[in-house]
Amino acid sequence: MVGATLIMHSTDKLIGRLKQLNEIGVALSQQRDIKNLLEIILEASRRITHADAGTLYLYDSAQKSLCFEIVRTGSLNISMGGSSGVPITFKPIPLYDEAGLPNHAMVVSHAAISGETINIPDAYQADGYDFSGTRRFDANTGYRSRSFLTVPMNNHEGEVIGVLQLINAQDGLSGEILSFSPDDQQLVESLASQAAIALTNRRLILQLEELFEAFIQLINTAIDDKSPYTGGHCARVPALTMMLAEAVTRTRIGPYKNFVMTDNDRQELKIAGLLHDCGKITTPVHVVDKPTKLHTLFDRIELLDTRFEILKRDAEIEMLRALAATPSSCKGEGGGEIEASIRAGYAARIRQLDEDRQFLRQCNIGVERMPEEDALRVRQIANYQWRDGSGALSRFLSDNEVENLTIRAGTLTGAEREIINRHIDVTIKMLESLPWPKCFKNVPAYAGGHHERMDGRGYPRGLTQEQMPLQARILGIADIFEALTAKDRPYKSGKTLMESLTILGKFKLNGHIDPDLFDIFIREKVYLDYVNQFLSPGQIGEIDLSRIPGVNPEECG
Repeated sequence: MVGATLIMHSTDKLIGRLKQLNEIGVALSQQRDIKNLLEIILEASRRITHADAGTLYLYDSAQKSLCFEIVRTGSLNISMGGSSGVPITFKPIPLYDEAGLPNHAMVVSHAAISGETINIPDAYQADGYDFSGTRRFDANTGYRSRSFLTVPMNNHEGEVIGVLQLINAQDGLSGEILSFSPDDQQLVESLASQAAIALTNRRLILQLEELFEAFIQLINTAIDDKSPYTGGHCARVPALTMMLAEAVTRTRIGPYKNFVMTDNDRQELKIAGLLHDCGKITTPVHVVDKPTKLHTLFDRIELLDTRFEILKRDAEIEMLRALAATPSSCKGEGGGEIEASIRAGYAARIRQLDEDRQFLRQCNIGVERMPEEDALRVRQIANYQWRDGSGALSRFLSDNEVENLTIRAGTLTGAEREIINRHIDVTIKMLESLPWPKCFKNVPAYAGGHHERMDGRGYPRGLTQEQMPLQARILGIADIFEALTAKDRPYKSGKTLMESLTILGKFKLNGHIDPDLFDIFIREKVYLDYVNQFLSPGQIGEIDLSRIPGVNPEECG
């Protein structure tokens, strides 16, 4: 009867331990933070073996050593590494000496090198290992290190990635120091195997995430390096996007008061922000990088300079011919009025050509709004006649030159702007072709919607506010505000903060941007967080909220 009771007790104990092991395995598979993962591994090992102390080492492949990651001793209240916040000052344990010979003198290094578990009942009576450090620790603290269980942590490829060492197994009732039993060893070996795989998988996931972000940065670097006029855009937009998104999570009034973001949501939006212009990698450089209206492979304004010189030469020839044809009786005293008139006409013509040349040079520089009278003058100059290289009379400006010089805003023609705008179609196509995991499945929609408008007049799909995810609307505001304040555009300097907010306010009122997001942008002062990081002092200046369209100063504090 007693034997049966002992068997049942032993069975219940084993079942309980297996249940613990299964629960630990679940916890290991769910843990994302590596530091927390390491702590779970050590504490779970101590718990299922009733060990008083334990240390978890990780293998450093560069130094070929074992580094202390977490140290715990319950009876001495020692807690270092992990969540304790107390740094570990112990030096790493080398696996090889200076001659390159394996270090089998230390228990943990021997376990790492051999891949074998070492179970020592009493360290003071163990032969073949150097426990001098343990003895010094005991002498200094009054501790008695007795039983040791040292288990290598092998990943799925059989490589040792760390070592788990437990010290002083205790009786659950009396607290007496015991040896680690075969059952203890088997359970810890099983746990170490699970832990090693969980740790390896987590490291692999982190490495893949780092690789993915590095690849994104590589694309953005290529885009920004492609044009000095958009350099930094791909970094500033996601930064402002996250600032506004966090502001939305803080707000407790309005339609977005219940908006929340998990860590995955934040990462998903950040990736969308980083990739929002990835399609520009296919946009021709001469379009992205067009600094003046007549610029192609070179600035064609120089050709117009040459034509003006030809017209001036022709005017001079015409003057000289007129003078030569003037009768001698009309020259000199009493007859010089005709000659003076000819020379005065020539001088006026030269002045007009010089003024026209300077005017076209000014028109060649992109502006935010070209007056209609300037466009009319360009067309008038276009009708001048000049003789080309073949001697044929031609209009002074070709149709293409007129089209470029009369661009109303910026430096791009309608066709060139369509090429630029096509980058969003390419962005969507690129992003939708990727096998996104479930947690990042919205990246294409977020990134692909940042040029849409709330009134449905945006591109590429003409979506309305109700058809767009909130994150795409956040990204849209960030993209616009960055463009307004950017100091590196080919035809304008960065606008001041007041100018930018004024334009953004007009965009709120005309259905371009989400009005409620604009209110949060102002109320939470997101613009200040951004400008303090990215704008020059000369752009900031004083802010008068009462002068910004769509802003109620009383609501903004």
